[in-house]
Amino acid sequence: MLLLAVDTATPAVTVALHDGDSVVAESTQVDARRHGELLLPAVDRVLASAGLKLDAVTGLVVGVGPGPYTGLRVGLVTAATFGSVLGVPVHGLCTLDGLAYASGLEGPFVVATDARRKEVYWARYDGFRTRAGEPAVDRPAEIAEQVAGLPAVGAGALLYPEVFPDARGPEHQSAAALASLAAGKLAAGEELLPPRPLYLRRPDAQVPKNYKVVTPR
Repeated sequence: MLLLAVDTATPAVTVALHDGDSVVAESTQVDARRHGELLLPAVDRVLASAGLKLDAVTGLVVGVGPGPYTGLRVGLVTAATFGSVLGVPVHGLCTLDGLAYASGLEGPFVVATDARRKEVYWARYDGFRTRAGEPAVDRPAEIAEQVAGLPAVGAGALLYPEVFPDARGPEHQSAAALASLAAGKLAAGEELLPPRPLYLRRPDAQVPKNYKVVTPR
């Protein structure tokens, strides 16, 4: 097994290689505006660090979000393209699950990432491997009672200390954690998600309501 994991659902552009036993190479850069520019060089860098070429990859893992439309689609399209070219499976995993796994926390806790518009993408966990419900997007104040008293990880939690007073790292997504989680699930025969985006809301960019189509006469 040689899994190539990528995630661009958060400001982190993160890539990792996992050989079925451990992570053999990884790269993470945090830049919310340069996902498309940074991802492919990161893949090249990780492969070079491991002394491997892309055709050695036997499967791909991609974070499916939730996340903003523009960044999220970069990782998904890249993973789908690689999978098609190589003829290997492409597996999806919830981005929040990767952050939960990286935390190593036991017992109830929350993962929250920045959803912009003064909202967070969030989910509750019973342990670092076990999500307790479906991911959601809400204003922090609206979920204050649901998350009261719980530790919280992720950039979204750190942004709103009044709602998440016990906020801690990891702040950003790690493809190494995503790959490790996926490798464990695949080895156990678990079925992963299809590589389709989990947006939870409409894209930030929309066509103006009074937009007029101008055609030449």
